[in-house]
Order: sequence, then structure tokens, then C-alpha cells
Amino acid sequence: MTGRRQMTQAELDMMVAAHERFLEGRPGGKRASLRFLNLSGLEFSGRNLADADLSASILDGARMIRTRMDRANLFGSDLRKANLTQASLVRADMRGACLRGANLTQADLTQADFREGQIAIPHPQKGLNSLRQEPRIGSADEAIFTGATLDGSKFHGASAFAADFTDCSLKGATLTGANFKDANLTGADLAGASVGNCNLEGADLSGAVLSGVDTGAAKMSGAKLDGALVNPTREALTAAVAALEKIKANQAWCETGGKEGAPARLDGADLRPLGEAMKGKRLTAMSAKGACMVGMNLAGAQLQGANFEGADLRGVNLQRADLRGAKLAGANMTKADLRGAAVGVLPLGPGRESPATLNLARLRYAHAQAADLTCAILDGADLRGANLTGAKLFSTSFRDTDLGQTIGMEAA
Repeated sequence: MTGRRQMTQAELDMMVAAHERFLEGRPGGKRASLRFLNLSGLEFSGRNLADADLSASILDGARMIRTRMDRANLFGSDLRKANLTQASLVRADMRGACLRGANLTQADLTQADFREGQIAIPHPQKGLNSLRQEPRIGSADEAIFTGATLDGSKFHGASAFAADFTDCSLKGATLTGANFKDANLTGADLAGASVGNCNLEGADLSGAVLSGVDTGAAKMSGAKLDGALVNPTREALTAAVAALEKIKANQAWCETGGKEGAPARLDGADLRPLGEAMKGKRLTAMSAKGACMVGMNLAGAQLQGANFEGADLRGVNLQRADLRGAKLAGANMTKADLRGAAVGVLPLGPGRESPATLNLARLRYAHAQAADLTCAILDGADLRGANLTGAKLFSTSFRDTDLGQTIGMEAA
């Protein structure tokens, strides 16, 4: 990585400001070209570098917290030990980039490309007049991707040895031929991912979602699969038909004021085959204690007083759902979408009300922006990385809850 000119922070700030004006269509704007530069240790946090060109530059130890780099060209760049926490890199070109030891906690890397690349290295003295072609394998060895979104990303042939993918989303990702040896994939969602010839030896896949994944085509020696979630069984698919009838009966019970139907009892069931069947439905007082509902769509559903204690609700879409008075104690709601949901108090009559209970629930990296959590009980809940920006938190109970890594609490 020789021949790179060291850029100063002042120079960088001027170029980024011009790029932001370019993106906004304001006078004086110019697209940033930051290729073949030494940008080590510089501050990019909070800036907008969408569509910028940073190819083959050195960004070792750069601070890029919440930086927006959607569709940016980072081809062959060196991002070793860079801090990319909560950065947005949607569809970024990361081919041949080095992310060894970088922190990408909660970054959005949807459809990012980490495959092998080949860059042209300028001669130290002759510069661009004398180029040397150098192949680069995309490297994310020992990088931190906890809580990150990597849906549809391309890791074909790349290396992520001993990287931390805890609770991240790799849905539909391409990992064919990649090296994920000794990687931590605990609780990761790999639904529909391609892992042919992927080295997962010694990897920890405990509690990972592996539905639609053919692990038989991967190298799995020594891999941990305790509690991994695979495709629904034939029995679950059959039971889904009866579950659907119970859901219809629950809706009828709500619509007729209890004259017809009855609240659904689906405790312990694998409800994943239902997909979107519960979206927008009236399901007051239903019970799905300990049920598996990973990735389901319940957006807009009326779930007042419902019981989801101990249920697996990872990645569930509960946008604008009515969960007032719901029982969610001990539920796993990692990466659940609660944006705009009502998770507060359910009035039961004169002087009587029932708060939503989420004590000891796992809400890591949950999206709860603008949710109503009035009087909700979140005692002992795991809220690391949860986004509560704009949420209503009047009289919400957080006893024995660590809020140090929660997003948006300062504005509450």
C-alpha cells in the first residue's frame, strides 16, 4: 500500500462538504474522488459519502460511525480496525477490501459485495504511468458484525476467519467458497443463504436460523449447531392448516364480541409456515407461548392482551401492531420491528388496566422508533442496540435494565 498521499482532516472536510452539496443538488457541489489516498485515522462520522469513490485508499483506523456510504466504491480499500458502527453501506462495492479487525456493529451492508477483486497499484515514483496488477481476496478476518444487516451480501471466496456475526442478518447471502472458519454466528439469521463449499469448521452456529440452507454442501467439521433453527418439519406444515383455522376463529371472536369463535391457542407451535397470514388480523387474547414465529409478518395486527411469553419472535414484523397489555416476558425479539407499535397499557374497565410485560425479554437490535411503551414493564430486558428514538416512555419500567447501549434514549 505505497504511494498514497496523506490527506489532512481539513482537506477531507472540504471534499466531503462539497460531496454533500453535490448529493443535495446545491451550488458548489462536486462528487468526492478519494481514491489512492492515505486517509488513516481520519474522522468521517455522521457524514454522507453515498456514491463516493474511495477505491484502493488506506482507511486504517478511520472513524466512520453512522457514516452513509450507500453504493460507495471501496474496491481494494484498507479499512483495518476502522470504526464503522451503524454505518450504512447498502450495495457498497467492497471487493478486495480489507476489514480485518474493523467494527461494523449494526452496520447496514445489504447487498454489499465482499468478493475477490484486483486493483492496479501505482508505482511509488512513476505513479499512474506504471501500474502493477494485484489480486485481493476480500478479508474480514476478526471483524465485528454484531447486529449488522448483510442480507443479499456477496462473500463468495472472501475470508471472515474468526469474525463475529452474533445476531446479524445474512438472509439470502452468498457464502459459497468463503472462509468462515471459527466465526461466531450465534443467533445469526442465514435463511436462504448459499453456503456451498463454505468453510464453517469450528464456527458457532448456536441458535442460528438455517431455514432454506443446505449445510450438507459446506465444511462443517467442529461446528456448533445447538438450538439452530432449520426448516419447519412436515408435522409443522400439517399443523399450520389447523392453526390457520384457529386464527380465523379468533378473528370471528373479536368481530362478534365473543359470540362466535374463540381466542386461538397456539402454544409451542412452529407458526413459520403461516408467513403473512396474521398480518393485520384481529387476534386479541390469542396465546402463542413458546411458539416459533421467526421472520413472520404481523404488521398492523391487533394483539391486545395476547400471550407470547418465551416465544421466538426474532425478526418479526410488528410495525403498527397493537400489543397493549400483551405478555412478552422472556420472548426473544432480537431485530424485531416494533416501529409505531402500541406496546403500552390496555384499559380493562373503570380503574382497571393491564400493562404490556416485556420483563427479561431479549430486544437486542430491535427497531422501536416511535413505539408507544407507556407504562410497559421492561425489567431486566436486554436492550443492547435497540433503537428507541421517538418512543413514548412515560412511566416505562426499566428496573435492572442496562440502557447504556440503547439508541435514542437521550432524546426520550
